[in-house]
Amino acid sequence: MPPSRESMQNRGDEDEVCPVCKSSRYLNPDMQFLINPECYHKMCESCVDRIFSSGPANCPVAGCHKTLRKNRFRKQTFEDINVEREVDIRRRVMQILNRREEEFDSKRAWDDFLEQREEIIANLVHGTDVAKTEADLQKYAQENMRSIRANQALEAQEASSFQARQTEEQELARLRREAVRQEYENERRELLAGREDVLSRLAAGRPGDAATIAREGQKVLLKKSSARRSEEDRIRQKQAALRNSDARKAGQAGVTAADKAGDAGDTGLIKGLKRIKTPEPEKPYDPFGGMVPDKRDYYTLRDFYPSSYLDPIRQDTRMQAGGYDLREYYSRTLLEAFAGLGCFIDEEVSEREAANTNTVATEGAVIAATSTGPAGSA
Repeated sequence: MPPSRESMQNRGDEDEVCPVCKSSRYLNPDMQFLINPECYHKMCESCVDRIFSSGPANCPVAGCHKTLRKNRFRKQTFEDINVEREVDIRRRVMQILNRREEEFDSKRAWDDFLEQREEIIANLVHGTDVAKTEADLQKYAQENMRSIRANQALEAQEASSFQARQTEEQELARLRREAVRQEYENERRELLAGREDVLSRLAAGRPGDAATIAREGQKVLLKKSSARRSEEDRIRQKQAALRNSDARKAGQAGVTAADKAGDAGDTGLIKGLKRIKTPEPEKPYDPFGGMVPDKRDYYTLRDFYPSSYLDPIRQDTRMQAGGYDLREYYSRTLLEAFAGLGCFIDEEVSEREAANTNTVATEGAVIAATSTGPAGSA
């Protein structure tokens, strides 16, 4: 049973004293306090090493009989131990009930799930019907292990993608700043070089050529500037295309719904989930598209048919030496004989003639209506 909220408030200086060895932080400023999520009782690091180094043991705090292990002790994050406990419970429940909005049939079902999850967290935090709530959580975790792991993998992938995008955006911002600085330096150097060139040409030329030399120098600077901007635009377009390609590849590499195919649509704890259809296994390739080439519906192929014409061929070694097989002849002949049994020519011809008659009648009605239209209006 975790300590009550009232007993954990207004502790004041008592939190600075180890409840086991009574050591004080006032006398030992370097003393570190640790907690265990089983009972959330504080104790100093020396007591943890002394009591739990040999294996699991009961909590040394009076009145607490929880079995603790050394590897679960950690430093306290929040000043209020109740907040620490609530955060741990919330993290544990949300790792199990980690359904996503796209898994539900409607927005109402998603809102009901969020409310149900908060109710479970509140029951565990305040100690309301803890045994039943824990049993329901464990049952749900066992029945939906594949879905839980798939959502955890998807969440980890999204976090990794977000971190990668943040890193990429920071790097791109740094490169843009560097490019702007480099562009400014290049423009300044080109401007100075152009001015020096103009001054040198003015010094070597005649007084009447000053305006012409200035115009030519300005044209050269504008030409270089436009060429540089065109190259920068081309590089930006190429980088944007590469980023879009990487984004499409990242989207295709996500966790598919097939990873959750083993779970039912509605569980005993959560309602309103979509039904996930199990994909059928891919069938082997069939070059005939389901048709059976050797299927015989109206006859049975025999090995021998009496025939005065075929009997000499059956005994002719010259015919057999060339690979001739009478069974192939039997098969082809019978196939041609029975091939038209499924075709009803009279019905097809009558249907075709009826369709042609209707078409001719319709065309005649259209022609008649067209020819009588102007006369009737007159």
